[in-house]
Amino acid sequence: MSKKLVLAYSGGLDTSYCAKYLSKEEGFEVHAVSVNTGGFSAKEIEGIEQKAIQLGATSYKSIDAVETFYSKVVKYLIYGNVLKNNTYPLSVSAERIIQAIEIVNYAKSVGAKYIAHGSTGAGNDQVRFDLIFQTLTPEIEIITPIRDHKLSREYSINYLKDNGMDLPWKKAKYSINRGLWGTSVGGEETLTSNLHLPEEAFPSQLEKTETEHVKLTFTKGELTAINDKQDSSINNIINLEEISSKFAIGRGVHVGDTIIGIKGRVGFEAPASLIIIKAHHTLEKHTLTKWQQHHKEQLGNWYGMLLHEGQYLDEVMRNIEVFLEDTQKNVSGDVFVSLHPYRFIIKGIESKHDLMNAKFGTYGEMNKSWSADEAKGFIKILSNSGKIFNHVNEQ
Repeated sequence: MSKKLVLAYSGGLDTSYCAKYLSKEEGFEVHAVSVNTGGFSAKEIEGIEQKAIQLGATSYKSIDAVETFYSKVVKYLIYGNVLKNNTYPLSVSAERIIQAIEIVNYAKSVGAKYIAHGSTGAGNDQVRFDLIFQTLTPEIEIITPIRDHKLSREYSINYLKDNGMDLPWKKAKYSINRGLWGTSVGGEETLTSNLHLPEEAFPSQLEKTETEHVKLTFTKGELTAINDKQDSSINNIINLEEISSKFAIGRGVHVGDTIIGIKGRVGFEAPASLIIIKAHHTLEKHTLTKWQQHHKEQLGNWYGMLLHEGQYLDEVMRNIEVFLEDTQKNVSGDVFVSLHPYRFIIKGIESKHDLMNAKFGTYGEMNKSWSADEAKGFIKILSNSGKIFNHVNEQ
C-alpha cells in the first residue's frame, strides 16, 4: 500500500518535526512542499530544501504562487478596500488559502493519499488548511501530528536532537511572517492586551525623515505605475513597499476574533498594502456613485471576513468578486501621496472620471443646473416621510 504523503513545509520547527516523525516513525514517503506567496528569497528556498532532505523527505518542491496570490486574492482585497476590523489588511492570513490550494493540486499530481501540515489546535491556520483540503480532496487523509499529539515546542526540539538534528531551534523573540501583502509580527507583547510591540520588533526601521512625494496610477482599480513608471501590479507593490518601509510606515497591532472563537492580537508591518488601499479608496470616492460605494463597503467587508475564516471556496466569493471587479470600470487615475516618518497623507487625485465636475455645481457655493424653487420643492417632497411619521405618532 502506498504511503505517499505531501507535507506543507515551511522549514520551521513544527513542519521539521513532522518531516522527521512522519518519515521515521510512521513510514510515510514524505514529499515536502513550500508555496512562495512573496515571503521567500531564492537563497532561503535553497536552505529549506536542504533541511527537508536532511530530515528524511523523499523530495522537496517550491511552488511560486505570487502571481496566483495576486490575481486570485490580493486584487480583490484592493477592489474591496479590505481592512479587517478597519485595521488589518489580511497580510498573511490571506496567503494560507492559496498555499492550501497549491498543496492540494500538487498532492493530486503526484498521487499522494495523505496531506500533512504542522498547525497546532489553537490557531486559525488549522481551519483554513483543513477546509480547503476537505473540500477539494475529501478522499485524501489529513495528518496533523502537532495538533493530534498536543506537542510542546520543547518536545519537538528534543525529539529532533535525539534523532541527530541538532539545529539552532532557539525561538526568536519575535515571530516574523513575510509575504507580498505585508508582514505579521508576533511576540510576548501580542499575548497581552495592554502592551505594544517595541520599535525593534518590526523588520523595517526608520531610515528617512525628509518628506517624499509619490504618484500612484490606478487603471481599473489596479496599481499600474509609480511616479509615471509603468510596471506590473506585483512589482509596483514590491517597489512601493521598498520606498515606504524606509519611513517605518504601516505598523499596527490588530485585535480580532479568531475562527475558533477566542480573541487574538497580532502585530503587522504593511506599508504598501495600507497606502494602496487608502489611495484606491480615495480614488473610488471621486469616481463611484454613492450607492456603489455603499454596497461595495458591505460586500468588501464580507469578502474579507469569509477569506479570513477560510471560506474562500464558497461560491458566494465568486459572486462577490464579479461585483467588485465590475465596480472598477471607472476607477482610473492618479493619487498623490506624501510619505513622512511613521505616517502618510493622501493629498488628492486626478481622474477623467472624477464626479466632482464643476459644470453641475460647486458644493456649498453655487448651483448651476437647478433653480432655487426646484431646490425648495425637492426638499419639501424629501421631508414627506418624516412629516407623516411625526403626525401619526405625535405625542
